[in-house]
Amino acid sequence: MKKLILSLIVLATLYSCKENVTAPKQEKVNYAVFGDSISADAAITEAKMLEKYQTLKEGDTVEVVFKSKIVDVCQKKGCWMNLALSDNESSFVKFKDYAFFVPLNAAQKEVVVKGKAFVSIESVDELKHYAQDAGKSQAAIDSILKPKTTFGFMADGVLIKK
Repeated sequence: MKKLILSLIVLATLYSCKENVTAPKQEKVNYAVFGDSISADAAITEAKMLEKYQTLKEGDTVEVVFKSKIVDVCQKKGCWMNLALSDNESSFVKFKDYAFFVPLNAAQKEVVVKGKAFVSIESVDELKHYAQDAGKSQAAIDSILKPKTTFGFMADGVLIKK
């Protein structure tokens, strides 16, 4: 009888110490907040965002939150950034009402943006201006010869992973 009671105590102790393996651990990500405070919880991937862009026509907008990687940032003020959608597609992000900027050294960081996505046609002059802001060479700027259809985004809020 003593062995049975001792066995039950040992089993109860081991069971109470068991780690809960069924619940996945959520890694807490720290973000720097720019603009409106937003949540990263409902953010879609850049691949899903590219799919949304491909269904839009010029003049359409869609409210969305998506997560991506910053390709480059305006090197004068941090007033715009390009976010990766795929290896050869990106989204050009500006900030609502020019109310906030992002750090100039934010390139290659993970980002979450909330706002309105749209498709637009950028003029040659605008493209050259953006290339100059990005610090591109004069040869690269001079090579811009035709307008480009771009995937635009007007962000209300931005989260950049610390």
